This record gives sequence, structure tokens and C-alpha cells, in this order.
Amino acid sequence: MQADLFTAPAWRDALAALRDQGLLRDLDLAVAEFLHRQAPEAEPAALLLAALTSGQLAAGHLCLDLHEPELEARLWPQGRPPELAGLLPDAVTDWALPLDASPLVSGAEQDTERACAPLVFDGRRLYLRRHWAQENAVAERIRARLDDNAPPPDLLAPRVRALFPEPPTDGEPDWQQVACALAARAGLTLITGGPGTGKTTTVVRLLGLLQGLAMDQGRRLRIRLAAPTGKAAARLTESIGRQVRALDVDPAVRDAIPTEVSTLHRLLGTRPDSRHFRHHRHNPVHADLVVVDEASMIDMDMMASLLDALPPACKLILLGDKDQLASVEAGAVMGDLCRHAEQGRYRPETLEYARATSGADLSPWAGDGGALAQQTAMLRRNWRFQDAAGIGDLATAINAGDAPAVKRVFDHGHATLERRHGDDPGELATLLLHGGAHGEGLRALVTDAADPVADPEAADQRARDLLARLTGQQLLSGLRGGPFGVDRLNRLITDHLRRDGLAGDHDWYPGRPVMMTRNDYQLGLMNGDVGLTLPHPDGLRVAFQLPDGRVRWVLPSRLDAVDTVYAMTVHKSQGSEFDHVLLALPDRPHPLLTRELIYTAATRARRAFTLVEYGPPTVLDQAVRRRTWRASGLAGKLD
Repeated sequence: MQADLFTAPAWRDALAALRDQGLLRDLDLAVAEFLHRQAPEAEPAALLLAALTSGQLAAGHLCLDLHEPELEARLWPQGRPPELAGLLPDAVTDWALPLDASPLVSGAEQDTERACAPLVFDGRRLYLRRHWAQENAVAERIRARLDDNAPPPDLLAPRVRALFPEPPTDGEPDWQQVACALAARAGLTLITGGPGTGKTTTVVRLLGLLQGLAMDQGRRLRIRLAAPTGKAAARLTESIGRQVRALDVDPAVRDAIPTEVSTLHRLLGTRPDSRHFRHHRHNPVHADLVVVDEASMIDMDMMASLLDALPPACKLILLGDKDQLASVEAGAVMGDLCRHAEQGRYRPETLEYARATSGADLSPWAGDGGALAQQTAMLRRNWRFQDAAGIGDLATAINAGDAPAVKRVFDHGHATLERRHGDDPGELATLLLHGGAHGEGLRALVTDAADPVADPEAADQRARDLLARLTGQQLLSGLRGGPFGVDRLNRLITDHLRRDGLAGDHDWYPGRPVMMTRNDYQLGLMNGDVGLTLPHPDGLRVAFQLPDGRVRWVLPSRLDAVDTVYAMTVHKSQGSEFDHVLLALPDRPHPLLTRELIYTAATRARRAFTLVEYGPPTVLDQAVRRRTWRASGLAGKLD
């Protein structure tokens, strides 16, 4: 490259062109401008790479991985923009050259004069320093929690077996039992499994096991339960409360198990107008055991904050489905941590521990995994889909990336599955409003929602009932914008309701469901919380059911960050279950349509799943074959 090509106007023009093509954000250009002011002598190539690294965060990547084979195709799907000619080396393998001597970049080792440089390059991945530091801190804190401190097997085994009195009859290990045994021996345990594999059942018995062991020693564990969203917290609160009441343990132990689940933000203590939390290493959460459900939704930033806020002696249990969509923000932490869960990779000492404490033979899953693998249990038996086998078979085929198998499952004729072709998205509005074989339509719910109620207590119970009915059917899309995105679908459904006289010309009317799009700490409502607009003795209000079952009534004028959710994105559906799920697929492939997205949508359904396609079958085929991949170095730091 010629030095005269490295002129300030050239790199600025190149970045502006990338922004105008939708390949970078204004924020990414601002990062490059800031770095240029800090180090005017830095080569423009380093500034371009810094902007590209910043841009990766919007797609969920923690870094720019120069060893990724498809990096250029992902950065610019239509080919390298001509504005970059001469500004970056032609070969991606040479992009490291301008980084080696740049004053903006330090290596992963912190023994150089550039130790505080704003970028970090580890020889393969380029990070903004904050995200590199977070990834390292998460890896370090996870490793610190993996020391084995198991109670003696002769003390543990009777309790484990008492909680699982009926061994499997097919000779397979009872993975729920194995998970409980593993959780007793270290400060961190990962429990992963698809919907219906018994994660909630496992955690309730695990709480009984660990609290019982502690009370035998004259202690009582301070237990905190959490989930990433209010919606997931409410669902878990309901299911845990029901199962704790039926848990076959000493009443004193049962009484010492909490049933209320909070959001992670509430657990860590939110601070208005700040990304920092009240709890951190110098003011840790007061807990001996923390259980977090729906951990696949946790991004790297939140995971770093969570681990920073827990005392060293506090046990952490992470539950989640490794095959679900990753978090909206950067990182795919649960996927990284559980990437070898299917294989097990248990060392001899773990095989012997499992045999001694639970009687399980894990030898088919033997291997040479690292310390994290020894604390990972994958639940493999599905209980939910025994009465909805089609959905279970579909989920298995999607997870395998087997498009022909997906077609065969749909063609089998399962009563729980339907695959239909759509011509006009307006048809979806009609289908959703009038319902059919799989339940009532939204029209009946909106009609009932308009009935006035004079008594506040009756209004609370009615709100709970209608919010429960709202989970009977849900329309999903993988996209927000465009003709098949949730924004247009919600407008179409609202227009249908207005034509039927069920919604006025104003924004707020009885029966309008809304979802919070950001945290509102004054109202005590979190991003993802769902409410329903209803008459109240005090006037029109929006009812939200809190994790503890109480109903919070909010004036519509107080809600300035909500979306209508007759249709919602698949991402926003995580942590929820619906009796009947409809998924709208657009008329052409899209980068956001991936295997994980289709799997997540299908497994939100409890009883029925309908796929509505507006394009050729290849749209689904390509989505099933395309895996979500996020650039990160976390897994390598823990192997």
C-alpha cells in the first residue's frame, strides 16, 4: 500500500460510504473519529478496522475475528465496496499488519507501553478494550468457581436418590438426578436442555437438595432466583411455586425454598440512568445460591455484571436451552459455555462421582473435557412433547439442520403441525382474530376486554384471567420491518379491529396488548413485560402481572416505551410459552432467519405450531441450514 493513499479524507469517505450502504452505524464512525483524535498518527487502516470492530457489536459479535473464513462475505455481502480500495490490504490475513505497530492497539499481554490502548488484538481477534476485558473477566470468574468441593458421596447419595425415587426404566441415566449431584460439588453448574426436558423440575429438586444439606449442618442458604426478563420471571415464579408445594422433603426445608423469581436487573439493583448496578464486587448480592433461568438470553455485559456481583462462596446455577437464539446484545454466552454439552466429555473422576452419588453410568459420554464440561449436564428426555410429538420431532429435525427431515415431519400429518402458504399478510390478521381448531381468536378476547368492572379486586382477577388467555395464541416473525415484519403485522391486525368497531382511532383501547421496550424503574416494569389495556374502576389502564402474581395498573400516558404485540419478534418471545404459535416467514431468505430462530419459534408452542410461508420452500430450507455464529474468544479461554 502506498503511503499517499492514507489520507484523512479517504478513510472518512470510505466509512461514510459504508454507513450509507447500511454496513456501519453513525456510532461506528464516531468511534473511528474519536480514535483519530486520540492518535492522529494512526494509520487509516487501523481506524477502519476499529470502526468495523465496533460495527460487529450490532450483529452480536464481541470482536472482529480475522481467522473467520467468511468474514468478508459477512462484512459486505455484495462484495468489498470500491471506496476501500487501497485502504485495507486485499487479503484478510494481512489486515493484522497495520495493527501490529498502531498506537491504538495493544496485544493481549499487558506488558507493553500500549497496555491501555483502546483496542486489543490477540493475534486473531480485534476487540474494543471494554469487551476484551469483560470476556477475560467472565472466563476468569467462571474458572474460579469450578473448584471441586463436593460433600462425601455417602452423605449426598441418599438425598439425591430420595428426590428421584423412580429410576428410568430404559437404562438411560436420569440426567435430572445427575445435574443435581453435579451442582452439589462446585460453585458453578450449567444445566441445559430443550423445552419440556424438566429444567424447572430439576431446579426445584436441586434447591431441596442443597437447602437440605445446608440445614443438616445448621445453616440456611440464602437463595435468590432470577431470569433475564419480567415475562420469564413471572412464568418461572408460577411453575416453581407449584412444584415446591409438592416437593417431598422435610417441611422445614420446603419452607426455606423461595418461590419468587426476580429479573436480573432487580437482583443486581438497577440504578436509574446508569449502566452500572448497585451490587458489584465491593457490594455483593447477599446470597449463598443464585439460580438463573433462561440463561441463553444473557449477553456478555450482563454476565460480567452478574459474576462481578456474586460473593466468591456463592453457588451459581445457570439453566437454559443452548440451541435457542442468543441474546439480543453482543455475545452468545450460554452457547459458548455449553458448546460440548451433547458429547459430555466427562473425565474418570466425574464418571465415578456420578456413579457414587446417583447410580448413573455416564461412560458413553466419557472424554477429556475441561473443568467446565465436568459441571455441565444436558437434559435429554422430553416430557412436554409426549402429547405433541410433532412439535418435538420438528424441533429435533431443525436442530440437526436437516431440511429434508423438517419437510418429512410437516408431511407426516401431525395434528399439532400445520404448514400453509400465504398470499397476503392480511390473511394472517383474519386467522389470528377468528382462531380455529387450535383455540379462540383474538377477536373474542378483545371483545371481552371491553366489559367494565366496578370492583378493584374483581378487576385484578379479571386482568389475570385475560392475560392468561392472551398466551393461548401468538403470532411471531423473525423480522421487525418489511412487509412480513411485526410492525406491519400489528398495523394490519389493528386495522381489522377498527373495521370491526373493536378499536377506535386513538392509540389506547380495551384489549390492546403491549410490551415494554425498555426498563422503567419508576414503574417497576422491565423490558419484555407484557400488559393488557383494560377498563378499571379508575378509568382505562394497562394491567401488568408481576412475578409475585400481583397486578400493577398503569395509566397509558405513563407508558412511552411500549409496542403493540398482537405479533412479536421471535427474540421477544423467548422466555414465554403459548398454546398455539404461528410463525410468518417472508417471501425471500434473510440473514436473520437461522436455525436457532426457527427452533426457538417452534418450541414456544405447547400444543400447536403453524408455519405460514409467503415465499418458496427454499426460504425455510436455507434458514434451517444457516447457523447463528457469533465471534467470541470465551469458549477457547475455558477449554
